Amino acid sequence: MHTAKLTLVSRRYCHLCTEMAVALETLAAELGVAVEVVDVDADAALEALYDELVPVLLHEGRELCHYFLDTSKVRDYLSEIR
Repeated sequence: MHTAKLTLVSRRYCHLCTEMAVALETLAAELGVAVEVVDVDADAALEALYDELVPVLLHEGRELCHYFLDTSKVRDYLSEIR
């Protein structure tokens, strides 16, 4: 079984992005998942998709939540895919 990797689409100077990243650290450690943080402003395609929605949490391109970490939704999703 491989470790699930979540992608956090974020941007600098975004307080919601910072809050989600901090909340995600605890959840990721608890659930044993990896988190990759991607700067939305460094990728034109991501910016076109998610510009006003950041932060956005993805797993393999599937949006799990945006603006705020939905802990129960992420837990449920990860338990389904394992």
